[in-house]
Amino acid sequence: MNKDAENLVKLIKNNFIPEESNLKKITNDFNNFYLSFSSEGPLKILKEKDAPVESYWIVTPKSSHEKLILFFHGGGFNMGSTHGHQDLCQMLSKYTGLSVFSVDYQLDEENIFPAAVEDCLQSYLWLLEEGFQGKDIVMAGISFGGNLTLSSILALKKKGSDLPFCAVCMSPVVDLTFPVVYNHLKDVKDWIGHEQLDKFRKLYLKDMDPKNSLASPIYGDLEGFPPLMLQAGSKELLLCDINRFRDLAVEKEVKVNLEVWQDMFHCWHMFNSHLPSSEASIRSIGEFIKTLRKNQPK
Repeated sequence: MNKDAENLVKLIKNNFIPEESNLKKITNDFNNFYLSFSSEGPLKILKEKDAPVESYWIVTPKSSHEKLILFFHGGGFNMGSTHGHQDLCQMLSKYTGLSVFSVDYQLDEENIFPAAVEDCLQSYLWLLEEGFQGKDIVMAGISFGGNLTLSSILALKKKGSDLPFCAVCMSPVVDLTFPVVYNHLKDVKDWIGHEQLDKFRKLYLKDMDPKNSLASPIYGDLEGFPPLMLQAGSKELLLCDINRFRDLAVEKEVKVNLEVWQDMFHCWHMFNSHLPSSEASIRSIGEFIKTLRKNQPK
């Protein structure tokens, strides 16, 4: 593992200690920590007052207003926000040429699963009501936002709704049963541990079944999914699960592009000012979407 990545993993471990109490303060600290690695790129953030869920438009100077990324932030289902992910959103806008519509789905303990999925689903359906079509929308998320991306597509399939053009999942959480004994994986050098994941699962699901496909999309019917881009780090704790998801999607003839970034850890995309691989991975997402657009049937 390169020195920059190794030092960041240590730093994140020292700063990222999620607790059940004082959620507002923890979320604020979480956001500020991420923003301390911001690239400070040019962006404009506008709150969408008519959306069914608190949401924000994030655009850069050359963003399209006709096509967009519907973005779901990370944060373990109980923290995080658009505010903390604004740098990632501006990079996505910059390298895809699309506007970003970021959803601040419900996080509090009174609105546990499946409230966040419902918020994401309603946000997509609202965009359709506003005149966008599925082919105009890229659905994307990071970490637990990647989980919500895949779960939302499963929910849309069940409703028979128009699906998004494609989906992008950065370090997605795909299986809340966490079946692999991660501590025994010698190549893992990540900041997130099995104990933290178990805590997130309990906060999010309470006593509900983690094999529900809207909680763990790896157990859903992936047939008919739009093209997917999955990104994971070679040192990432969840890499085995992401590989399993890719294999199951390919079995269902889903077009999947899995990128495993050397020496990277969970959500390295957020550390733009310290890791060249952060910006490079977002640039690769832009190339993936632009290539799909170019090859789209007329």
